Amino acid sequence: MAVDAARDGVRSRAPARERLRAGGRISRAARYLFFGAVLGYFCIPMAAVLIYSFATRWTANVLPDGYTLDWWQATVSNPRIQSAFSTSMALATLTAFIDIAVVVPAAYWSRVRNARIRHVIEVAAAVPFALPYVVIAFGLMQFSGVVAPQFQGTFVLLVAGHAAIAFPFVYWAVDGAMAAAGIERLSETAEACGASPMQIVRLVVIPNISSGLVTGGLLSFAASFGEFAMAQIIGRGLDTVPLWSAEMIRSYSDTAGSYNRLAVVTLLTFAVLFVLSAVVVYWNRGQTVRLLPGAGASDEGGRR
Repeated sequence: MAVDAARDGVRSRAPARERLRAGGRISRAARYLFFGAVLGYFCIPMAAVLIYSFATRWTANVLPDGYTLDWWQATVSNPRIQSAFSTSMALATLTAFIDIAVVVPAAYWSRVRNARIRHVIEVAAAVPFALPYVVIAFGLMQFSGVVAPQFQGTFVLLVAGHAAIAFPFVYWAVDGAMAAAGIERLSETAEACGASPMQIVRLVVIPNISSGLVTGGLLSFAASFGEFAMAQIIGRGLDTVPLWSAEMIRSYSDTAGSYNRLAVVTLLTFAVLFVLSAVVVYWNRGQTVRLLPGAGASDEGGRR
């Protein structure tokens, strides 16, 4: 009797195992299908841009009528495009460094020394999301016209404007990294050991929030590199990649190959940002969860 009951139990569990296997295969297929759809959504437009950058003419056919390297040669050797890329790279790099230099002491001070200024910093970080960039640009133009009119239309004022609009991206990344690392506890420990505030920031804070610094710097760089409205209003006489791209779109009917050169510049921009993103992913490997506020407390609770 006991043997028969055991056999019946094994037989009853067999269909359940088969159903679990079938469900696992369906869920795996659904994941592959979703991943393929997302990959196609991102890759198909870039593949079309890549083909267009080599196309001689693209009329009614699925593929271009012919291919050429002339657009790449003309774009890469164009002095104006080279100037636009160098200006955008310098602008984005300076914006990232300025925001990091401002955010790290401010976020640290608001967490460790004076919590009351935290509300002011968070309001300042919300302003670029609440106001259009055009409004911020006109405000900077009006303010600089009263305080320092010699800076109007200069690279310096444009850097200041980009630093203002990219500030939230760096702040939220750095603040989240500080929360995850438990900077308050680390700062108290370092201060008890006799470290000065500058030593604490340099030797304790920065090494423990490096993932947030790199992520915030990349977001700031990308926001500045692709910004158009503020560069159009403030950067009179300056040439950036977005401004050059807008001019190519407007001159499509007047300039032959303008869209082809625009496709080349789009691919070059994508390559720059892709390489930087890959560097950030490599730098932050295994540390993604540390960017989430409260992650440090969760880890500490788990260790207990």
